[in-house]
Amino acid sequence: MQSPLPPPTPRRSLIRHLPLLLILVAAAIGAVTLGDWLSFETLRDHRAELISFRDQNYPLSVALFMLAYTAIVAFSLPGSAVTTLTGGFLFATWPGVLINITAATLGAVLIFLAARWGLGVRLAARMDNGTGAIKRLKDGIDNNQWPMLFLIRLVPAVPFFVANLVPALVGVPLSRFVISTFLGIIPGGLVFTSVGAGLGEVFERGETPDLGLIFEPHILLPLLGLCALSALPIVIKVLKGRKGIV
Repeated sequence: MQSPLPPPTPRRSLIRHLPLLLILVAAAIGAVTLGDWLSFETLRDHRAELISFRDQNYPLSVALFMLAYTAIVAFSLPGSAVTTLTGGFLFATWPGVLINITAATLGAVLIFLAARWGLGVRLAARMDNGTGAIKRLKDGIDNNQWPMLFLIRLVPAVPFFVANLVPALVGVPLSRFVISTFLGIIPGGLVFTSVGAGLGEVFERGETPDLGLIFEPHILLPLLGLCALSALPIVIKVLKGRKGIV
């Protein structure tokens, strides 16, 4: 059993919680002030300027877009879906999907680090030193980290912020979080980026993109198949455990 961490001083506790508090404050402010600005209508109205700037400053466009996307994810600002569409619109399905996934992963890592620095280290230590149900929960997560991490990324119903926060609170290593995030968001990222790549035709018809496409059977069923594949190791361990009890 690990030795308990020393109690933090009030000042050190405030410093450790500050990054996560800033993210929560920024998310609250962004939800109120940016909801109408980071929208499909904004992209439609400024598409000519964006394309012109991209054509004249392609490397800078990629860098600025990734910086903006990383900030949107890191601070949990509204408009992540529109931003993913914008990546496809500006940079096509390829390399747009790589740009989108890389930026989203960087933003997710910032949330993960802020949560782990402020809460995760002590919470994970307490769970390790705990007993009963809490200890069993922590052990269950530790024994199935890879499949659990991929599962929460692949299930469309799991909010992205939650999928960034929970691993930090249960002591998931940073390397596992980065790998599972990058690979786990590829299917959904590819779908939305490809939709964004076709926005030119959507704009010409005066329509809006169908963001419910991910729930169409030909898209959702393969995603559910990947979810089942990720959950398979957990199911096998559970069945083996039951056989060992019998």
